[in-house]
This record gives sequence, C-alpha cells and structure tokens, in this order.
Amino acid sequence: MKTNSIFKKLALAFCALAMFATQSYAQWDSQKAHLIVDWQMNAPVSTDFADKISGWGMNFEGLYELTPRWSVGAFINFHTNHKYIGRQTLQLSPTEALTTDQQRSAYQLPFGASVSYNLYNGRYVKPYVGVKLGAAFTRYTTYYGTGGVYDDGWGFYASPELGLKIYPSPYRRFGFHIAGYYNYMTNEMSTLTGDVTGQSNVGFRLGVIF
Repeated sequence: MKTNSIFKKLALAFCALAMFATQSYAQWDSQKAHLIVDWQMNAPVSTDFADKISGWGMNFEGLYELTPRWSVGAFINFHTNHKYIGRQTLQLSPTEALTTDQQRSAYQLPFGASVSYNLYNGRYVKPYVGVKLGAAFTRYTTYYGTGGVYDDGWGFYASPELGLKIYPSPYRRFGFHIAGYYNYMTNEMSTLTGDVTGQSNVGFRLGVIF
C-alpha cells in the first residue's frame, strides 16, 4: 500500500507538470529539445553481491526546455557490475553444501521521467541539479561450475544528480555533459548466498548533447 501511494503521488506530480508545459507551450519547438548520450561509471554501495566499480553502462535522456532554467524529459539507462569469488564451501541448508567459485553479475535497467534546473544559465557552461524518478528492473546472476542461478524483479527508482552542460560554441545545440549521481532502487532479490533488499549506487556520466 505504501509503494502504491508513492507511485500515485509521482503520477499526479508528472501530470501536473505536463499540464503546465502544455498550457505554457501550445506549439512544439524542436530547438528546445535535446538528446543526451552518456557513458556511465557505477559503484554499488549498499551490497557486497557485486560491489566492484564498473564502466559497463550507458545513459540516454531526452530533454525539453520549458524555460531557460527548467527542463523536463524521459530517460533510460543500463548498467552491469561484476564480482569474482574464489573457491569456497557454501552451506545451502542443514543437509546441503556446495564447493565452488562464483562469478556474480548485477544488471540494472531503470527508466522514467526526469527534471533539471540550471543553477546558472551561462553561454558556455550551465551547471544544474536534477532528479530522475521511475521504475527499475534488476537481475542478479551467480555463475558456478557449468550452471548458475538468477533472480529478477521490479522496484521504484530515485536518483538525484549534479552536473554540467558545456557548449564550445554558445547558442549551438552540440555540447558535452558531465554529471555525478546517486541512485536508490527498492528491488528485492534472492541470491545463492542470501537476500538483497534495496540497491544503492554512486557514479558519474560523461557524454554529449545534441
């Protein structure tokens, strides 16, 4: 019930923002629409299942400038973190044990809505704060021997970020993007050695703006 309440509040806020945008801009202006494509570095901070920092990720985001300072849009990104565990004996139950090494992989696929605010609307550099809200799909996989086990699920996703939009030539569409972020997912997963409740990450993104 608590999760449903959060989703309802998010939906109402997004609808209100969409109505404001529709009333303020009756006609679409393509010059105010932008696409951001980022390479992503990510480090899990709330679990030791696959806690190694990884660059196996990308972020895609479409933004529309409601005002010179406010932008809204949609995003989707993905990331995979890995961890190798040496050979050990795992006690699976009072009567079962498994001796093996492990290759662990944690895959994340969040998507949803985003909003950002330019702290300074400069000609060349625009520092901003933003937040991404939506849903996240995750899959945790443990490979061992000739087989493996996995569990996947869905949860709520929230991610504040702080970044810079850099334009080599003012008033041009092309630019560079740098951002640091934190995210949290409510996903619950069962693994070979225990359960994981929630997932947090920190990281940064480097990309281009079109």
